[in-house]
Amino acid sequence: MSAPEQLIFLPGASGNKAFWQPLSDRLATPAARRFVGYPGFGGEPVDPAIASIDAIVQRVLAMLDRPTALIAQSMGGVIAVRAALEKPQFVTHLALSVTSGGIDSDTSAFPEWFVSFHTDLSNQIASITQPALLLWGDNDPLSPVAVGERLNALLANSALHVVRGGEHDLASVHAQALAPLVDTHLMAD
Repeated sequence: MSAPEQLIFLPGASGNKAFWQPLSDRLATPAARRFVGYPGFGGEPVDPAIASIDAIVQRVLAMLDRPTALIAQSMGGVIAVRAALEKPQFVTHLALSVTSGGIDSDTSAFPEWFVSFHTDLSNQIASITQPALLLWGDNDPLSPVAVGERLNALLANSALHVVRGGEHDLASVHAQALAPLVDTHLMAD
């Protein structure tokens, strides 16, 4: 697969588009950047047409019109995995930070709105062959390293990187250390 022409950044449940800015600013790749917000989250205006995860996935799928790397945090990882499954011909790479990626896991630590959205993509994830970089923190109470290990075992072409002391916001807080890993990953075939 070729190098990405665009990077689509997907935030977690906060919907905060600025979450990924520290990492994006440090990436050397010349690919165009698009930051996705979720209507009704993180200061984004409500859009009556977007009332579910499925609608957000459809919005992301509409952006996949050229070779694209999907870079996602937490809930955004579920959206990224679904997009990669539905339009694999446009997805060159995945970089997933502290996400379930759509695998069934213990959701007792998640907020109720997330628990009410339930999907298990475990049986489909192995069909994702694009390189996937999994970023986890060893101090994340919402998405423990065991979730990253399980996702790493399911994905056909993945690498798991664990950040010592990293919490759920590790992709933003540790952007300086993670940017070289992401750049190297985006050059991988």
